[in-house]
Amino acid sequence: MSSESTGRSTWKSRTGFILAAIGSAVGLGNIWRFSYLAYENGGGAFLIPYIVALLTAGIPLLILEFGIGHERIGSAPLAFRKIGRRWEWLGWWPLLFTMFGIVLYYSVVIAWCVDFMFYSFNLSWGDDPDKFFFESFLNLSSSPTEIGVIQTPILISLFIVWLVSWGIIVRGVSRGVELANRVFMPLLLLLTLVLVFWSVNLEGAMVGISAYLKPDFTKLGDPDVWISAYGQIFFTLSLGFGIMIAYASYMPYNSNMTGSAVITALANCGFSLLSGFGVFAILGFMSVTQNKPLEEVVTQSIGLAFVAYPKAISLIGNAGPLFGVLFFLSLTVAGVSSAISIVEAFVSGAEDKFGINRKKLATLLCVLGFAGSIIFTTNGGLFWLDIVDHFINNYGLVMAGLLECIVVGWFFRLDIIRKHLNKVSKMQLGVWWNWVIKLCLPLFLTVILLNQLVREFSVAYGGYSWASLIGIGWSWIGITFLVSFIFAVQPWKTDNHLAKGRGEEL
Repeated sequence: MSSESTGRSTWKSRTGFILAAIGSAVGLGNIWRFSYLAYENGGGAFLIPYIVALLTAGIPLLILEFGIGHERIGSAPLAFRKIGRRWEWLGWWPLLFTMFGIVLYYSVVIAWCVDFMFYSFNLSWGDDPDKFFFESFLNLSSSPTEIGVIQTPILISLFIVWLVSWGIIVRGVSRGVELANRVFMPLLLLLTLVLVFWSVNLEGAMVGISAYLKPDFTKLGDPDVWISAYGQIFFTLSLGFGIMIAYASYMPYNSNMTGSAVITALANCGFSLLSGFGVFAILGFMSVTQNKPLEEVVTQSIGLAFVAYPKAISLIGNAGPLFGVLFFLSLTVAGVSSAISIVEAFVSGAEDKFGINRKKLATLLCVLGFAGSIIFTTNGGLFWLDIVDHFINNYGLVMAGLLECIVVGWFFRLDIIRKHLNKVSKMQLGVWWNWVIKLCLPLFLTVILLNQLVREFSVAYGGYSWASLIGIGWSWIGITFLVSFIFAVQPWKTDNHLAKGRGEEL
């Protein structure tokens, strides 16, 4: 079947597709989450479980998602509808909790990056970035129930973020998403290389890099280290989002899908490793210039980007403002490229089923997205962000990936996808790949899920009240789960679901 006969939009080139897939995978977590995980879990020794996880889980599952989208020729809902009428809801569920969950708070974090990019010009955070971020910038309340008022600077930047996303998505796949990533990905790589080169030449940089890479092989005997490695691989490749299924569906018939999956996975992980050098070079610089042990300046996640880095930027001297602008610009670019992929995946699903005009659909989703994001710009917004992020990443995505493997592996002829991939790809998959999807991946994801559940019920996450965790976290998962069935039972307004896959005889 030719790409023209499918009636779907297509990427202009394989390069554009790979750049878009990398753009979706490479996000804020690559910059601040991976390096901290490596430091905490054995330094250089962490690369062993990380690479094992990449080879046994990340690449096989990414190949599966590329294969589902390309062979079934559809977004996640359409692809699972073609797999079986009763599985369409599984295509909608990840789209719902990512579109009306992840991208809502993720766009707010990008808005913080935009604000801090401008704050970098005159180092607005002063001598105490910690106090500035939590008290002046966020004006953080004492609990998630104290929502408070909207922070205007964040709201303005949030509007800009959604406006940019809308401007890209309404232009379509090739003229919008692909073109944007052709600009964003080279720009992000250039910014990262500049920052890393600059960082490693700072005083004390090698102190941080040594801590980042120093292997502690005793950590390899800790099951939590392996769980962290598998979890990071799963999250960093945008697996379970429905994004990669949609992106692959836009590829023409004769496309090297297996090779594209390998390139995407390796590029994403390579970016994480590269970013880690810059992150820990800066932390080493802070340790030496402030005469503090490294462990006192190391922090993770939001604290790294909006507290530790501003401190470092202030210490660099006259060049600090330029370094700050480049750093927060790189975070903004990485964030926007990931955010647009989430919205695009939902647009693709709604287009496939309901035949809604792309411009109207993109406009509606971006307006709803902006409105839904506002709760995260309030005084209690950081608490809401923390809870929603915890539940969607630790339960929503893991469950979606687990169910995806079970449904495609056990309730569908997986060989149809494998043989199709082998037909269009240079790299050939053996029967071993079937068993990775059917047994190994479900086992890995079940262990991760059970591990999280044991922790969840042994102690309340983050010290929050159970009412907050249930009302904000569990309910977000539950509501989107129920709505996915509502979407699935709606009648199809198009005939897309009647077409067969590329691997089946017409």
